[in-house]
Amino acid sequence: MDFLWSPWRYQYVANIHNTEGCVFCIDASTAKDQERLILFRGQDHFIILNLFPYTCGHLLIAPFKHLSAITELSAEQNLELMDLTRKAVSALGKIYRPDGFNLGMNLGKCAGAGIDQHLHLHVVPRWCGDANFMTVSGETRVLPEALQTTYLKLKPFFSA
Repeated sequence: MDFLWSPWRYQYVANIHNTEGCVFCIDASTAKDQERLILFRGQDHFIILNLFPYTCGHLLIAPFKHLSAITELSAEQNLELMDLTRKAVSALGKIYRPDGFNLGMNLGKCAGAGIDQHLHLHVVPRWCGDANFMTVSGETRVLPEALQTTYLKLKPFFSA
């Protein structure tokens, strides 16, 4: 029998219900942005790598303001969200050359939101055949790249 080790995943499994506060409520300090995997800070939103990605490059766009519903965004905030989504898709396309993307929000627990109290948009690069037996039947994801490597590849696309 072959074994595939993903020890980084234990951090998620062990702490899924032990998070205090909102993981998307970040402070204004940019000093630890690389450590926290924050790629970009806009006027009303920020772009951050997903700590537990579905694929390489999986990132999230979230408002600074603690909002749980998309209807709470102003027209200007909504526009920035879409502009940052376009920027993220462009950067990921240049770095990873995916065959497509999933863009999505799970609004509410019943819709599949793991963190339903703070609005966030997933940007997930996809490749033909990436949902193989490991993900579908083995319930395991294989990521060939460390998050810090992903951060260093993408960060130049979000620098001023």
